[in-house]
Amino acid sequence: MDTNLLTTAQAAAHAHHARQLLSAGAAAIRPATIRRWASRGHLHRTGLTKAGHPLYSLTDVARAELKTRRRALRLVGIPEQHP
Repeated sequence: MDTNLLTTAQAAAHAHHARQLLSAGAAAIRPATIRRWASRGHLHRTGLTKAGHPLYSLTDVARAELKTRRRALRLVGIPEQHP
């Protein structure tokens, strides 16, 4: 299997790890979150496993995590910080 393609559970684990690092453990990403991102158009399926489960690109998962994190921060009034 291509290491850049992730199942829903793998995508959730990857995004969860990134979010945990950035939020000091305050935010969680679960497989249901990945499915919601996909249904809302933040994340597009790249393929299917042999069992018919969706696969997502690692790059797309990272972009969706960043996009949704920025939106969440903006909604609570925290401005985006640029380096």
